[in-house]
Amino acid sequence: MTMAAEMRGIVLLAHGSRDERWREPIEAVAARVLKDDPAAHVVCAYMELATPDLHSAAAGLIADGATAIRVVPLFLGMGKHAREDLPLQLDALRKAWPQVDFSLARIVGEEPELIELLARIAAKS
Repeated sequence: MTMAAEMRGIVLLAHGSRDERWREPIEAVAARVLKDDPAAHVVCAYMELATPDLHSAAAGLIADGATAIRVVPLFLGMGKHAREDLPLQLDALRKAWPQVDFSLARIVGEEPELIELLARIAAKS
């Protein structure tokens, strides 16, 4: 019997808002990931004020067969959610699903590519 290939999931984690329009750019990132890789398993999740939360998003990916999940925080700066809340939530996920490999990407605001892009946008005339 052959082992099934590892299924990697991606959670795009954002702050959240009661305003439905706020989700549009987050969901656009997920759509772009899928456009670039139609086999990707990507979901959006929110820290507060919107659903699903991180736990629910991870649970959905795991139910679909994910054996590894990369959490990508879509935050511009290292605020309380990224610095304090997110590590606690990741610890809880690792305890709930010890068989799943959870990894945490840097917040996107610390990525040189995003800083470069924002600077180009700011300098547009």
